[in-house]
Amino acid sequence: MLKGLDPVLGPELLSTLREMGHGDDIVIVDTNYPAAASGLPIIRLDGIPAPRVLDAVLSVMPLDDFVPEAAWRMQVVGDPAGEQPIFDEFRAVIAAREGSRFALASLERFAFYEKARGAYAIIVSGERRLYGNVILKKGIVRPD
Repeated sequence: MLKGLDPVLGPELLSTLREMGHGDDIVIVDTNYPAAASGLPIIRLDGIPAPRVLDAVLSVMPLDDFVPEAAWRMQVVGDPAGEQPIFDEFRAVIAAREGSRFALASLERFAFYEKARGAYAIIVSGERRLYGNVILKKGIVRPD
């Protein structure tokens, strides 16, 4: 245990977040996501809901403010403008950790899969709700 760190951030996840550079993506997915097929490194956080994982990650990782979008969710199949309750939870976490300047953009299902394949790693959460998937682009830590 370390002081001041969210206990969800185990050694493997902390190491991965530290290794990532500015502009790298990390993906947080639900239990239905085909993570193993992506070929990316996988960090398993079974039993932990995706919004909780998102909050832990954003407690130490800034989002990229050099690009127009730095967080994406998967669109609802057959209803691209459709909303799921988990989307509001993602938005609330992003706003609490990063402020209102970051929106939660959306990607069509297969575009989401394609973008995710280019990520640094995938975190498989214990999220059982559908569409509990989010991609984050790492920003920079500015000097004090």
